[in-house]
Amino acid sequence: MQVAKNTVVTLDYNVTDPDGVLVDAGEDPLVYLHGGYDDIFPKIEEAIQGKSVGETVKVKLQPDDAFGEYDSELVQMEPRENFPETLEVGMQFEGAPEGSGEDDFVLYRVTDIADGKVVLDGNHPLAGTALVFTCTVTAVRPASAEELAHGHVHDGECDDE
Repeated sequence: MQVAKNTVVTLDYNVTDPDGVLVDAGEDPLVYLHGGYDDIFPKIEEAIQGKSVGETVKVKLQPDDAFGEYDSELVQMEPRENFPETLEVGMQFEGAPEGSGEDDFVLYRVTDIADGKVVLDGNHPLAGTALVFTCTVTAVRPASAEELAHGHVHDGECDDE
């Protein structure tokens, strides 16, 4: 069976930066609903279209094709007293950027704590980074009616090759 709209696809993959430095080892297979359901980056979905089990593709993604350009306006500094007593670099908090609507929530990462201030970054950790996504199709099956109705894979597995 070939990868086509409304199929569930399983990929073994890894992601590197353009210099070959490993970004994601892809320890668990990626299982997604193919066909424009926004489960995977469109450029990768386009490259996998029509492939069969065992075929491998390598896709170079510019920042705009992946996690976007780095936006310095998503970096904020807040007073330390606005946070829980236990606070560490890498912790995440949900919030809305200044001047945004109440439904515009962003996940902020704590990137620094110093001098009574906390630096929060709302950018994805890979924003501004070009990536190389290498994957092999390991399974393809028709999506169930329930998966199609909900727009995502339900069981997280794709058994049929």
